[in-house]
Amino acid sequence: MSEQTSPAWPAPGTALVTGSAGFIGFHLARRLLSHGWRVIGLDCLSDYYDVTLKQRRHALLEPDTRFTPVIGRLEDPGLMMDLFAAHKPDLVIHLAAQAGVRNSIERPRDYVEANLVGTFELLEAARAHAPRHLLLASTSSVYGANNDMPYGERDKADTQMSFYAATKKATEAMAHSYAHLYRLPTTMFRFFTVYGPWGRPDMAHFLFTDAILHGRPIKVFNEGEMSRDFTYVDDLVDGIVGLMAAVPGDTPVSARDSLSPVAPFRVVNIGGSRPTRLMDFIAAIEAACGREAEKLMMPMQPGDVPATWADTGLLQDLTGYAPKVDVRDGVQAFVDWYRDYYRV
Repeated sequence: MSEQTSPAWPAPGTALVTGSAGFIGFHLARRLLSHGWRVIGLDCLSDYYDVTLKQRRHALLEPDTRFTPVIGRLEDPGLMMDLFAAHKPDLVIHLAAQAGVRNSIERPRDYVEANLVGTFELLEAARAHAPRHLLLASTSSVYGANNDMPYGERDKADTQMSFYAATKKATEAMAHSYAHLYRLPTTMFRFFTVYGPWGRPDMAHFLFTDAILHGRPIKVFNEGEMSRDFTYVDDLVDGIVGLMAAVPGDTPVSARDSLSPVAPFRVVNIGGSRPTRLMDFIAAIEAACGREAEKLMMPMQPGDVPATWADTGLLQDLTGYAPKVDVRDGVQAFVDWYRDYYRV
């Protein structure tokens, strides 16, 4: 699928992208490089999923001389401070995190170290060497047990249902305190179920495609009574790019702005703003694969939520954002990539 038409770009500079070998970080870094940016890409290449996939993503970025890969952990004392001091990034896009709702139940310490300690190290470095704009990734999971949809940025988000979500909500609070104390212009974006080529092997679209093409049954949780605001990765990157230039200040842009009253800080949803039933999503994958799945109907998993739906009105106010990729087209693009990558 061709790259989406990008929003207005700020003049090229230096961007630090954490998680640059990850699914979203790779796509963002590639887009930045294509528009003349110098990118410092930090990733620890953790073994949470196939390290080879992460290495292949970085390998596609490395031929560009403006890309500087750095392999290391956010939480390593002094690493972030050294990177900020050496490269003085104009923009920082912090995507690195330990992801996964269910894995956070089994390995919570990994989430404390990567998401909390790692973000602290980044915030300390940003305090010492302030970028023009600090952008950090959060998740729709922070809305937790809130059933009032679509989710708006000013809705209450205090009932997280997984430890992963709790650590991401904590990073929002940490970032707000630094924005207030040190006047760091900060944007938190809450992602909604991102999918597409080069996706994570632990995510539903990847698991379903892999199982269907290899003749294995798929697990369908909550008996299929679920829906998600699926967001194609190119649309998500469009949202991030648009927000790069939307630096928080002191004046709200609209009545629905989530701008803090005490800090240059706002929270912004990035989603498709059009929830899709899980069974319809599976049907799209079946159509793209040319095979029907054998379905094992399962109960809801601990920490999961039955539905998500993003109100993206604020993102549209700030950037003119409108998602472009239909779920069926996005799923087809992923399945085509999967077949090519794994030679299936």
